[in-house]
Amino acid sequence: MPLPTDRAPSLAIFCKVVDNYGDIGICWRLARQLSGEHGVAVTLWVDDLSSFRRICPEIDVKAETQQVSGITVRHWRGQDGAFAPADVADIVIEFFACDIPPGYIAAMAQCSPQPVWLNLEGLTAEEWVEGCHALTSPRHGMIKHFFFPGFTDKTGGLLREAALDEKRLAFQADVPAMAAFLGQFGVTAAQMRAVKVSLFCYPSAPVAELFATWQAGSEPITCLVPEGVAFDAVQAFIGDDAAVAGAAHTRGALTVRVLPFVPQDDYDRLLWACDVNFVRGEDSFVRAQWACQPFIWHIYLQDENLHHVKLRAFLQRYAVDADGAIDSLVRAALAWNGASADALPWARLWPALQADLPRIRARAQAWRQQMQAHGDLASNLLAFAGATR
Repeated sequence: MPLPTDRAPSLAIFCKVVDNYGDIGICWRLARQLSGEHGVAVTLWVDDLSSFRRICPEIDVKAETQQVSGITVRHWRGQDGAFAPADVADIVIEFFACDIPPGYIAAMAQCSPQPVWLNLEGLTAEEWVEGCHALTSPRHGMIKHFFFPGFTDKTGGLLREAALDEKRLAFQADVPAMAAFLGQFGVTAAQMRAVKVSLFCYPSAPVAELFATWQAGSEPITCLVPEGVAFDAVQAFIGDDAAVAGAAHTRGALTVRVLPFVPQDDYDRLLWACDVNFVRGEDSFVRAQWACQPFIWHIYLQDENLHHVKLRAFLQRYAVDADGAIDSLVRAALAWNGASADALPWARLWPALQADLPRIRARAQAWRQQMQAHGDLASNLLAFAGATR
């Protein structure tokens, strides 16, 4: 199907929120980039507006339809409903095989020409992705295309806005701006001078053990954690006060501060401002890579430990430089995810990781250049849709 030449193409994204913030985080970033950089008329269908609002405060959780940042946001309640061909976008994306409404599919089939139908898959570093990217499947008299993000030029690449590097470098070079940004969360000048760590993980992460290691260490550490994340460990550390946004406590060398959930642009700044970032899922995982700072990834759990396979596949690509594997990073990542049967205690893992931070930071810079060479996901997706007939 040739995309329209007399107007900007329209595009619909269907998103079911499974991982609280990761799914909607990815879809919202993609929608914003397609609209802002490419002039695409985007409609974003989302089933969970409450999770959406935590990363985009402008969202009205009671609205069926609303305009936010130039994007039409529709509350997708799962019901079918009637759709006409005029309701169908030129490009239709279902995120991670979320089963868009049958009525919408029926209307797609009635369109002439029919829309480009894409299933935007989850991110993995496994080699099989290259053979599956852009494969097709006949559905309801149409063709569905499988579009995979990834880490090679045989995939769709990673989400990245055109001006992202420029914004990051300007922010990191402006020390007063960085101090003012962190200061709004209560971070003091002394805490700014400490090793700054952002913490975003799933409940299974060994946070309590890591806190104990940091607390007993000789170097001050400021840990910034969003409200509700690692709640049990954070509450136990803070003590009598509630572990809500604004709470903070210092024990030994460790200060833990609880942050509110922030809009996506501010989360990027948080990653840029910290010396080490613990991230989870897919969205924050990708943003940590563009932040060019050392990070530890907590991968989304899957049955039969399939997530461990995905984790190792990524580490085999990322945690290696000209001198070989960065062992401290590999060991820490595997231990953080419970993927190592003989994992060392964090009292040994953290010092080794900290000693290697300059090496890991250099690898992060080289990785950024490597990933940028593959283009960005939004541009690659539009180019693929335009070439599809």
